[in-house]
Amino acid sequence: MPRQTKPLSDTQIKRAKPQECEYTLWDGMGLGIRIKPGGSKVWLFNYYKPFTKTRTNLGLGPYSSAKEGRTLAQARKVRDQYRGLLANDIDPKDFIREQESKGKEAQENTFEAVYRKWLKVKEDTWAESYRKRLTQALELHILPVLGPVPISKITAPEVIKILEPISERRALETVRKLCRWLNEIMTYATNAGLVDANRLSGIGKAFKAPVSRNMPAIKPEQLPDFLQKLERSSHETTTKCLIHWLLHTMCRPSEGANARWDEIDFKERVWRIAPERMKKRRPHVVPLTDQALGILETMKPISQHREYIFPSRSDPKGAINSETANMAMKRLGYRGVFVSHGIRALASTVLNEQGFSPDIIEVAQSRVGKDAVRAIYNRAEYLEQRRKMMQWWSEFIESASHGSKTSGTRNLRMVKGAA
Repeated sequence: MPRQTKPLSDTQIKRAKPQECEYTLWDGMGLGIRIKPGGSKVWLFNYYKPFTKTRTNLGLGPYSSAKEGRTLAQARKVRDQYRGLLANDIDPKDFIREQESKGKEAQENTFEAVYRKWLKVKEDTWAESYRKRLTQALELHILPVLGPVPISKITAPEVIKILEPISERRALETVRKLCRWLNEIMTYATNAGLVDANRLSGIGKAFKAPVSRNMPAIKPEQLPDFLQKLERSSHETTTKCLIHWLLHTMCRPSEGANARWDEIDFKERVWRIAPERMKKRRPHVVPLTDQALGILETMKPISQHREYIFPSRSDPKGAINSETANMAMKRLGYRGVFVSHGIRALASTVLNEQGFSPDIIEVAQSRVGKDAVRAIYNRAEYLEQRRKMMQWWSEFIESASHGSKTSGTRNLRMVKGAA
């Protein structure tokens, strides 16, 4: 590299004329500008590579005194940055390649791309109804705004701004769930090395916590009136049978609405629900009472040749909508008073007041933890006690359907040995 005695000026660079062979004007400290025969002028940085100490050139782009290209002042600034890298034994070429790789990775790892990867990892652990709620919420509120943004660029203030309109509509439960899911996605990105840290870990604290409310449920003494109104209503047989099925099995609305004939073991008198259909992704066995089996007998002429016990009216090959029971209950005059999920609360209230074992009640409603499930299911007598309890509950419902209102839970004698 020729020895430079004086820094270049813009005037000197502008006046530099092309020659038959290209030549270089040096500004100092490795910065030069190459004048090519065609008249183009290109910046270069000449330096010794770390460790090997071999000399090499790095192009810095074309010269320009206008907006396009790199001015003399800009070229000097880049040169100084690269000299700083060399002082730390970092080759500027390696640094550039690394930055380009990171930039490409950032563009590929958009929020939507990471969300899809996270979804693929997690979805096998969720019930289909939960997965549907999650994807609908994220794809409605989050993906339209954050979808194309590199996940490494997402910040807490940005996300809070997206969630604020939802919070202002008082949809605080939706905000709470979105905050939780966004945190899980960002934690996944952190563990995958796509971001340095979860910058969304505290966003939930920016919003009011939702008020926890129990599912609306009637009192035990109100059950006879409800059943008589249901019986006198003009609702279709399938809808009435679904509500009775939810009552007699104490299952969740989505589990009942999607019940299939191949899940019923008539010989063992049980309903076996596969883990992928359960909220906690564990198999669940429901002992079937005489009354529950009676519901199935009613449905056989309607749907036994189909997959689902309670078929959809609009699409007989599909299952009835899990909200059908709620809509029917509203039309019976129970809006805000009784919902299909509240049936489980009603059953729990009656059975606990009657003195049945809380552990057996929890297992019957598939609510207990993993260890408790293992402990209870490993003992066959617990299934028999559940069967007795479920039969008592079915007889309680049947008595209520005949109009019995005598002190709610005292209108039937508890089955001996069921507690």
